[in-house]
Amino acid sequence: MPIAPSYPGVYIEEIPSGVRTITGVATSITAFIGRAERGPVNEPTTITSFGDYERTFGGLNLLSTMSYAVRDFYQNGGSQAIIVRIIRNGSTARFSLPVEAGSPPATSPPSGNLIIDAASAGAWGRNLTVIVDYNTADPTAASSPPPPPNPELFNFIVRETVGTTIRQEEKFLLVSMNASSPRFLPRVLEKSSLLLRVPKVNGVFQFPVDGDGDGLRPLVTGSPATPTQGSDGVDITATELTGSANDKTGIFALDKADLFNLLCIPPAVRDGDVDASVLQAAAAYCTKRRAMLIVDPPIDWGRRAETAAANARAGLGDLNLSGTIARNAALYFPRVVQADPLRDRQNDVFVPCGIIAGVMARTDVQRGVWKAPAGQDAALNGIQGLQVNLTDDENGILNPLGINCLRSFPIIGRVVWGARTLRGADQLADEYKYVPVRRTALFIEESLYRGTQWVVFEPNDEPLWAQIRLNVGAFMQNLFRQGAFQGKTPREAYFVKCDKETTTQNDINLGIVNVLVGFAPLKPAEFVIIKIQQIAGQIEA
Repeated sequence: MPIAPSYPGVYIEEIPSGVRTITGVATSITAFIGRAERGPVNEPTTITSFGDYERTFGGLNLLSTMSYAVRDFYQNGGSQAIIVRIIRNGSTARFSLPVEAGSPPATSPPSGNLIIDAASAGAWGRNLTVIVDYNTADPTAASSPPPPPNPELFNFIVRETVGTTIRQEEKFLLVSMNASSPRFLPRVLEKSSLLLRVPKVNGVFQFPVDGDGDGLRPLVTGSPATPTQGSDGVDITATELTGSANDKTGIFALDKADLFNLLCIPPAVRDGDVDASVLQAAAAYCTKRRAMLIVDPPIDWGRRAETAAANARAGLGDLNLSGTIARNAALYFPRVVQADPLRDRQNDVFVPCGIIAGVMARTDVQRGVWKAPAGQDAALNGIQGLQVNLTDDENGILNPLGINCLRSFPIIGRVVWGARTLRGADQLADEYKYVPVRRTALFIEESLYRGTQWVVFEPNDEPLWAQIRLNVGAFMQNLFRQGAFQGKTPREAYFVKCDKETTTQNDINLGIVNVLVGFAPLKPAEFVIIKIQQIAGQIEA
């Protein structure tokens, strides 16, 4: 704040520089939507490894094509993912434990049972067992004999057993059913357990109450308690995948996520396809969220090698991904062949979306978002082959339509061999024909959107415009130095304009400041033409 001099001497005042550094956002956070063995439903959950996925969503599952796509993502260089689990007509496993009053006996006995649910819906909850014991006395107590155990306390153990193997075990010692206790069981399960929850109604735990408030103890006699119910439901459909914007389900569950850059929607069943209506809704949603949709090809396109290219060419229109939303979608063909560890490593056909997302993430780290995720370095890891091996001529039929091909070459191996959006058909001549150009634009848009929030409500005049030019220009200059743009000089590579020409007096009166940012994108060398000429003999003219 300004200093008011009051005595002779030296005064120090710090003046703000106006530098507000704009940080580039992440470029390869991948959202997956589909079926999983377990985990929260319609709640976007961030993971950073396939181990995280296994702990929260159960790992590979024959009914979950999404689980294989997530595995492929991490095998090919992915780092951060957002998982949205979808379920249809599933149910949650439930324990119903009778209770008794603590000591001294209550004047009015408790009614009802203690209801405890599995942490999420699915048949996995049927593998849970609960054990309660009352060994709460301290064996190391100095007094002799040791003090008797507290009648309100007990130990609560839950195990998930698959076959004869204990997959997970959680122990909660010295817990109580007294709501005033710091070890109140429903609260302990809510905060610490990955396996169980006590249900709530209107945010309040539902549990039996002792008549005199002395606490309750769940009774489990004989063998460990086992649950009832618990079902995976039936195959999800286009309705569940699309979801509801009002309820934030399906695709729109990602409204609860801060940022994602890539979206993968594997088919509901392994040999099935994603409905065209889901892809259209997803492409529109990605346009709104400044993200890219990775589209898997229908399985019928590659069933017969001799007609694969013709089937893809004829079937592209059936997806109905057209218009400007197609700029935010890219299709990769064909599907891939992988060994399935859940079927004795027999080869089967899988969608490539997870692999492609991983390749994009790996390329972003190694070269930058402006580098096309294709070429000799864009290897497809973890696959045994392709559903169909395309020839150069077949590739030449599909590439001008905006269909990116996965190819197999001697020595090089299996690689991504295309980098076009679904607006990449030659006939459309779209400015966002290429995937790296579109992703670079989305990266800049999102970074500037987040990095200029401080401008709101600032005085709209030349000092503000100068600060905007300074900070946005510094961000663009940093990208230029990393090789993100064409041109040998910053003037050739980008410009930032914010002055009285972009923001008129009428704009100022309306509370608007206009910032114009332009850049010269790098476009991939899609076609390399080498011209060779013989040198004529030593002819003297």
